[in-house]
Amino acid sequence: MIIKELDLEMYKKLMTDFFYNVFTKEPWNDDWSDTDQLSAYIEDLAGKCNSLSFGFFENDDISEKTMLALSMGSVKHWYRGTEYLIDELCVRTDIQGKGIGTLFLDAMEKELINKNIRKIFLLTDRDAPAFEFYKKRGFILEDMVALHKSF
Repeated sequence: MIIKELDLEMYKKLMTDFFYNVFTKEPWNDDWSDTDQLSAYIEDLAGKCNSLSFGFFENDDISEKTMLALSMGSVKHWYRGTEYLIDELCVRTDIQGKGIGTLFLDAMEKELINKNIRKIFLLTDRDAPAFEFYKKRGFILEDMVALHKSF
């Protein structure tokens, strides 16, 4: 298995198709039928000047059929050090629960250390399956609270 840093210019279709195929199925069932909205969302995540996306592949054939996992996020320079903020992380639906997510996180950590990034930050819902996955892998709850306002 190999990890590859993904660039939006070269891999937009790959990231979009993979994201769609994971998040429109169980347990998420997100409605991404508006392809313009989906395309804009992927560009929001992977097209900023500080974006950082990774793909995890079976081998060096970089394609959707060999892609196992995807992470899209950004780099944030903070007084405590540089952080990687994960906006989306997903594993191909048919292989979830088989250790690929853990292998992917381990490979990402090595890549981040090479970039002098020493912290991963993310948000997830407490009742989402991802919550327990992250806790088992050493992610901790901090005293921060996520706030939002709908109007």
